[in-house]
Amino acid sequence: MNTLIQNCIKNKSSKVPIWLMRQAGRYLPEFRSIREKNQDFISLCLNTKLSSEITIQPINRFGFDAAIIFSDILLVPYALGQQVNFKKDYGPNLQKIDLKIINSVKREDFLQKLNPVYETVKDIKKKLLMVDKDTIGFVGAPWTLLLYMLNRRSPKEGNFSVFPKDKYIHNILAKLDEFLKIHIEAQIKSGASIIQIFDSWAGLLPEKDLEFFVYKPIKSLVDFIRQKKTISICFPRNISNYKKFVDNVNPDIINIDYNVDPSIISDTIDIPIQGGLDPKILLQNKEIVRNEVTKYLKTFDKKRYIFNLGHGVLPDTNPDMVKYLVDKVRSFYGQ
Repeated sequence: MNTLIQNCIKNKSSKVPIWLMRQAGRYLPEFRSIREKNQDFISLCLNTKLSSEITIQPINRFGFDAAIIFSDILLVPYALGQQVNFKKDYGPNLQKIDLKIINSVKREDFLQKLNPVYETVKDIKKKLLMVDKDTIGFVGAPWTLLLYMLNRRSPKEGNFSVFPKDKYIHNILAKLDEFLKIHIEAQIKSGASIIQIFDSWAGLLPEKDLEFFVYKPIKSLVDFIRQKKTISICFPRNISNYKKFVDNVNPDIINIDYNVDPSIISDTIDIPIQGGLDPKILLQNKEIVRNEVTKYLKTFDKKRYIFNLGHGVLPDTNPDMVKYLVDKVRSFYGQ
């Protein structure tokens, strides 16, 4: 199977693939209908029938070139024995970490706990097999997971501190590396053709700590994915130097955020590039959307580019505007 994304990487296609982060979720009325009846978010992610249905909803509605599995990065701490739940208007809420529990988790127990995710991947792979679209699995990067596991909530209010590089932190990072690879491999075996690594909070770190918390841990995962002959996409959100990240980590594709100048990325990075559009643009009028879409497509006209956002689709986004976005991207090259 040669999908648009795979052809883009191989530089064999002038067409621009498009999919969106969080394309399956909060802005779609068909998702909201399911969510209202399923208040426990973790249970919803582990319901293969419903997670498969949610994953395929935006494919049916918009015809994106890839489906990203409806799941969550915090399923890994959950499967490692840390209690995780989601509170309305608060976000993730994690129980205090217990290293004894984490160290006692066995591979087979971890896989069994997350088996519904792998069954979802298998189901989506079957549904996409005849239409040449990619099935995207994903994981959270070690730094972002570490931050959630120790901070026990989202750090977006600034309520966190950088952790010392002591034995305790080394132990947790080693466990994350071990079990993230187990999770990645299981997704690949189930049919994921791409694995995206989300380092949502990489931008919170000072430059001096990126090597330890970001570059080395993510490179370990990227190298593992490459050994499995699978494509990796890295999204180290809000870092100041994407070129340095690419040079250190060497992913197959780099996803950029909306705070970086796309022309600088185009001039300095040679690997395939994904994303960049500010999701808030989709809350504006069609003229603004058209102008921003055109800006990104012209900026990366001579590059290998996958159209996406610089973060996930916002809950207040009108699905009709997403349809307009897809149409503008498709029509830019007469696709």
